[in-house]
Amino acid sequence: MSAFDPDQAAVVARIKAGPQVDLRTLPMEEARKVFMENQKAWLFDLHPVAEIRDFEVPGATGPQRARLYRPAVQGALPVILFVHGGGWTFGSIDSHGPVMQSLAALSGCAVLGIDYRLAPECPFPGPLDDVLAALAHVESGGLGAGYDGSRTALAGDSAGANLALGAIVARRDAGGPLPRTAALFYGCFAPIFDTDSHKRNGDGSFLLSTASMQWYWRNFLGSQHDAPPPAAAPLNADLKGLPPLYLNAAALDPLLDDTLLICGRLAAAGVRYRFDLWPGVVHGFLRFAGAIKASRDAIAAAAAYLNAELTDKPGRT
Repeated sequence: MSAFDPDQAAVVARIKAGPQVDLRTLPMEEARKVFMENQKAWLFDLHPVAEIRDFEVPGATGPQRARLYRPAVQGALPVILFVHGGGWTFGSIDSHGPVMQSLAALSGCAVLGIDYRLAPECPFPGPLDDVLAALAHVESGGLGAGYDGSRTALAGDSAGANLALGAIVARRDAGGPLPRTAALFYGCFAPIFDTDSHKRNGDGSFLLSTASMQWYWRNFLGSQHDAPPPAAAPLNADLKGLPPLYLNAAALDPLLDDTLLICGRLAAAGVRYRFDLWPGVVHGFLRFAGAIKASRDAIAAAAAYLNAELTDKPGRT
């Protein structure tokens, strides 16, 4: 088993020293408030950007809250549509704002975050449909002249990585245009709980537990839990014809094997990808970037990849 990164060890110790609340036992509105209160202690502001703007973009059934981060770069910028994690049940553009801001500043691309509808009130395909609606809005030039809708990427962490990859699979299956790339951070790609990484890391010692992931998947899939469609569980999808992808994973994560398995499927399908494994850190480690150097390094690595794929720089492969 990988040893704790010292910075990560300090973060885990601080979290475990505080009140321990099982969000699954609370009324949903209260649970979401507790989730956000817990996240506030880790919000960071490491990289300034030229503009942060809140507004609304179209969702599948109505407007959805959005936040745009524009770095200090001239011209019409590529756009990264960021899909936040939180088990499809928690999270928002507020909980993930610092990650999006750093990604924008370091990639030189605009980053647009959205508050898609959450489960269990809105199970699959609702959250995915909201992502697809926001992507279509960006591609159609909905952000205005300062943004290049022909150069788009998706990015997301955990459940957001699931939705980002699911959106690409759904687009491919519908014969629609595909984003140039996607960055998938410690994703959950199928409701599988008997992997080696779940057995090693899923008892709650590393914050995320297997039991919590089972609850999250039930919230997301609802009545489709026993037979999830490929766009909901993209590990089971045909992956041929996808754009190049960036993936990372945390070594102390029950979901590590989700990413290892999807990498194997991508290789078999002939999809170009890059995979970075970060030792000593836990699921969700990017959200602790103010306290963990490895988290900052991981955001920078993803930003460099996205910049290369979206800006057509010499040496792009």
